[in-house]
Amino acid sequence: MSAVRPFGRTLCAMVTPFTDDGSLDLDGAQRLATHLVDRGGCDGLVLNGTTGESPTTTDAEKTRLVEAVAEAVGDRARITAGVGSSDTRHTIGLARAAQRAGAHGLLVVTPYYSRPPQEAVEAHFRGVADAVELPVMLYDIPGRTATRIEPATMIRLAGHPRIAGVKDCAYDVLGISKVLSDTGLAVHSGCDEMNLPLYAIGAAGVVSTVANVAGPEIRAVLDAHDRGDTAEAARLHRRLVPLTELMMAGGLPGAVTAKALLNALGLPGGPVRGPLQPAGPERTDGLLDALARLRRAAPVAVPRPGSVEIRS
Repeated sequence: MSAVRPFGRTLCAMVTPFTDDGSLDLDGAQRLATHLVDRGGCDGLVLNGTTGESPTTTDAEKTRLVEAVAEAVGDRARITAGVGSSDTRHTIGLARAAQRAGAHGLLVVTPYYSRPPQEAVEAHFRGVADAVELPVMLYDIPGRTATRIEPATMIRLAGHPRIAGVKDCAYDVLGISKVLSDTGLAVHSGCDEMNLPLYAIGAAGVVSTVANVAGPEIRAVLDAHDRGDTAEAARLHRRLVPLTELMMAGGLPGAVTAKALLNALGLPGGPVRGPLQPAGPERTDGLLDALARLRRAAPVAVPRPGSVEIRS
């Protein structure tokens, strides 16, 4: 894994599979992770994020999930574990547990609800990074946390030896362009509709919810751009728009839409935990139709196991 891409390039924000009774499905998680890596074109998996329903999984479940997925995929993909919370001490505890469980990196979201000022946000991230030996990806998603990681704060944090990346969901192209210009942070698009725009200005990759069901198609956009075929990259990106809109902007959370598709495709997903509710048959049928139209319009070869290339 290159220093430029310590977390990988095509990362899937993986759902957390549950059994029919709502308990953690570790066997399903291993099967899904193996599918996403060996058949889905992903060289990285993000566990215990929002798409992984982290607000409703226990600390013990989070650790067990990382252990199970690390056992399943080994070194074939980078595992980044979500460890963020609104409590710095709790976040450090989760980070240390994820490190022991076999994670390769950590995703740390801005502390939410308490709305800390920037100096407190910076201190939070430094405290976590000081407590572990893994690379840290900052997660900037002010629409959920109510607090940004300002570009100036990211630039200062980039000087920390273990703060290595950003998952960007701030919809501020100017701000993230400054971060790309002034730091060596590995920026990843965290919003599927922004994947190609951010990649085109120097992002290292993506953290994609849509990749739960369309990993090869997500990867194909980045592959086309890497080989200099920007027109093809744009075409493939546009082909993903209908599915992306239904999954991410259709009024249901990504965890709900991704699980609806996975379940319909016979892949591990299972139910969502409350307060989330499953997608109804009509919504699921619409999602399946969008996925089928994508595959008919832009067929993509499934990568061979271990064939995902990490380019610096």
